[in-house]
Amino acid sequence: MKLPLADVAPVIRSKNAGPFHLTFDIMFADPRVFRHLVDTGQISRERFARSYGLRPDEVRWTVYEPALGVKATIRRSSASGDPADGDVYGCQQHAPLLLWDVDLPGPLTTEAGR
Repeated sequence: MKLPLADVAPVIRSKNAGPFHLTFDIMFADPRVFRHLVDTGQISRERFARSYGLRPDEVRWTVYEPALGVKATIRRSSASGDPADGDVYGCQQHAPLLLWDVDLPGPLTTEAGR
């Protein structure tokens, strides 16, 4: 069943990682949902890069199993606080991730809160 990522990942956020980088976290409550999405490539560096118009090699990507999460770090298009910067704290840059559709098998869908 297809669901928005926001329905199965209780933490999806972005923030500054210094004045020139943004970091993004996606964390899951259910280890089986996390593992399924990572193993099937539905949560990946390549997909993240496409969402932000980047090449995969421009994304620092870490899968961190103990936290049931992934972290992506990218360069900002302008420095934090620059007049061209529309989000000085970087805390609104995760919005495209909220709309990702993910496909879960029936049992995981039920356990993920649906």
